[in-house]
Amino acid sequence: MEFKDYYQVLGVEKTATTEEIKKAYRKLARKYHPDVSKEPEAELRMQEINEAKAVLADPEKRLAYDQLGQQYRSGQDFQPPPDWDAGFEFSGGGFEEADLGEFSDFFANLFGQGGRAGRGSRGYQMRGEDRHAKVVIDLEDAYHGATRAITLQVPRVDAQGRVLSREHTLNVRIPKGVKAGQHIRLSGQGGPGMGGGPAGDLFLEIHFTPDPRYRVEGRDVHQRVPVTPWEAALGASIETPTPSGMVKVKVPAGSQSGRRLRLKGRGIPGPEPGDLYVELEVVLPPPIPTGRGSSMRPWRGSSLSIRASGGEARPWHSSVSPAAS
Repeated sequence: MEFKDYYQVLGVEKTATTEEIKKAYRKLARKYHPDVSKEPEAELRMQEINEAKAVLADPEKRLAYDQLGQQYRSGQDFQPPPDWDAGFEFSGGGFEEADLGEFSDFFANLFGQGGRAGRGSRGYQMRGEDRHAKVVIDLEDAYHGATRAITLQVPRVDAQGRVLSREHTLNVRIPKGVKAGQHIRLSGQGGPGMGGGPAGDLFLEIHFTPDPRYRVEGRDVHQRVPVTPWEAALGASIETPTPSGMVKVKVPAGSQSGRRLRLKGRGIPGPEPGDLYVELEVVLPPPIPTGRGSSMRPWRGSSLSIRASGGEARPWHSSVSPAAS
């Protein structure tokens, strides 16, 4: 899949106002509409033009597309980075599959149901529209619960028709036991109401910060744990960091790399808590310093250090930080 430069498609500058974008669209539509155009490949060209207008004339989609587009050129190989749209507020819930038939794979990957940027309701309504945003949290917060300050990017159009962004920061309580894909509803934090109506709600879709130590499946968590060759060969009772804290694990004698041990109920908490699956990884401790002889005594204590190094704290996602007290 190739990256599409929608500004290039419409022939406008990246600083173009919404009115300038619509004007460029109307001009191209008169030239390439398949009902009247005799231009070669007019239908395909019209599809590209419609697609570009659907993104650039919508402040929400344009803000997210502009940030993503800073890293790509037209025609460059492209796959949407994981959670590329995290931290943006969008109206509605995304395009339905039937709507996407006339758009490219590039558009569908970014703005389909798997992506974001819904259409939203355009008619007059008393109640404000609901908004949606994807946020990324650490797995540890699903175990313990937390309150975090989450900052979202919200588009606004200035008097000149330019799309700008403003930050919307909320203190959000992350409930203990939340799963990836689950929504947290913030009542009254969506779009403002009209005619004195109440505001809509904001729904935060939870995703976990990628962590090479863990793999999450529903409430089950898989974790690689390093052990020394002698712990694997002779068996041992070891202590290792996990998302819920330090946990003692009994390593059976004769274990090999890749062996999985199930710790029941040590996954993400819930009415039916998940399990923690520990996958053993046999590793050698760091080399013995020169001059300390061939005795294995200096390796004493290494068993703990190889696990502690794998459990060091990781920073928060850039858009999420501990809430101010």
